[in-house]
Amino acid sequence: MDPPLLIADVPWLLYRSFFALPKSIVDAEGRPVNALLGTVNAVLSLIDSRLPARGVRGVVACMGAEQADYRVRLYPPYHAYREEMPAELSEQWQKAPALLESLGWTFSTSPDLEADDVMFSFARVEEEGGGDALLLTGDRDLFGAVSERVAVADLGKSSEDAEIGPAQVRERYGVSPELVPDFIALRGDPSDGLPGAPGIGAKTAAALLRRYGSLEEVLEEARSLTGTAALAKRAVRGQEGDMRQRTAAALRENEELLRSFKDIATLQRIDVQRPADGPTDFASGARAAREMGMRRLADRLERLASEASPSKA
Repeated sequence: MDPPLLIADVPWLLYRSFFALPKSIVDAEGRPVNALLGTVNAVLSLIDSRLPARGVRGVVACMGAEQADYRVRLYPPYHAYREEMPAELSEQWQKAPALLESLGWTFSTSPDLEADDVMFSFARVEEEGGGDALLLTGDRDLFGAVSERVAVADLGKSSEDAEIGPAQVRERYGVSPELVPDFIALRGDPSDGLPGAPGIGAKTAAALLRRYGSLEEVLEEARSLTGTAALAKRAVRGQEGDMRQRTAAALRENEELLRSFKDIATLQRIDVQRPADGPTDFASGARAAREMGMRRLADRLERLASEASPSKA
């Protein structure tokens, strides 16, 4: 099996590391560097512990806009309730691109779309080029990018084979990856401020999509159930996912809003080039880490550079 292209969700890694690691991890001037340290270590650890046999053919580190303007226009409360980024994290955020690029990793961002969209774009380009992609993220929106050649790293498991592919998406959500935006529209996504359809949870959303197909087909069925006779006829059949009167009414009343939610949850492509193969440049990364006052990270990278040197082979 060929090595995959590892595509990292840098905003998620920075936030995760900032709140998981002690703020006492600082540079020579006492400024926190815990988010930077955790982000780089997470990528290195995934390669070392989960992909030792396969390796990776390269790393793409992705960032993007805090929220895409078109998504806010579709639903103004989108991301509205997220807390402001702490100043200590903001400072590390600005330094992240230089540190990641020093490691020989491809850094890519978008001023208009979000990191999810950038990651999705690289995943599709890799897939179209005949390669495999592995997404390093905790954002389940990216389950919609999963295919036979694109997987999400399951960080909750230590096995080398702990990857979320199409079968695992169906197991977790009850629908195929291509229906993830439809599922999010119906169920909602609290992390993005999307409420979904009133009274419809994950189980009902999945059952409706399995029964009728896409969101549009679910809405079409809801529109057809306006008479008690039609509802009674379907209730007799008793098939999984048959709509209740209350569910049909909620769908009809929120039809346009649910379409907006699906548009928001649908990952967008930007124009990106498939990266060339490239090993991690541990020595360059070590120099950059040391310049940023990250002694422990620099020491780790120097050890890795020594181990990777041809003279040590």
